[in-house]
Amino acid sequence: MNKTAYITGGSKGIGLGIADALVNEGINVAISARTEGDLKIAGERLKAIGKGEVLSIQSNVRNFADEEKAVQKVIDTWGRLDYCIANAGIGKFSSIDEMSVEDWNSVVDINLTGVFHTVKAAIPALKSSKGYIITMASLAGTNFFLEGAAYNASKFGLVGFSQAIMLDLRPYEIKVTTIMPGSVATFINGQTPSEKDDWKIQPEDIGQMVIDLVKMNPRTLPSKVEVRPTVPPSARK
Repeated sequence: MNKTAYITGGSKGIGLGIADALVNEGINVAISARTEGDLKIAGERLKAIGKGEVLSIQSNVRNFADEEKAVQKVIDTWGRLDYCIANAGIGKFSSIDEMSVEDWNSVVDINLTGVFHTVKAAIPALKSSKGYIITMASLAGTNFFLEGAAYNASKFGLVGFSQAIMLDLRPYEIKVTTIMPGSVATFINGQTPSEKDDWKIQPEDIGQMVIDLVKMNPRTLPSKVEVRPTVPPSARK
């Protein structure tokens, strides 16, 4: 029986890079996102790979009920959940005096509380499969920066959350890893990746990292993985 994965924020960027990698391994993959159009495009791309099966689910991680329904749809479709990849996230950057309450709430609700919702909904199924949770944090989870109050708070919190639940869930043989990328060529903060982002980590690089993690011997748990571009433009000779 094929293993199965659920990826939030799976319609583009890092999430889609991870989905590509898992489907290429013959894993059945469910992706979720808020936008139906993005999900349709991503789902067709993944189905064209022709290996693992693909399921697209419209869900908003800010709503726990949405995530409960998404996980249940995975179980109803394939009977199991092996990998829960809490990837959905946003970035909004401004100084604290200019930051709106709405921006603060959206960043924290999606990047931190949204991960809690996804993980909480998935735990019963993961206990049955002795599965794997991967959260997508950031180097911003240990390194603060100018105009990063909301984003830093969400990612510092996510690193702490991930490391704490790693301890909670070890007795059930559920593995938890948080990946902490530096600069990635993705769509954060309304950006569209282009050739000028070639020096950055690419979504497929994170996808390969996830494959390496899930193939690791079950007795081995990398609880936190930091990853950076090899040489940023400012450091090139």
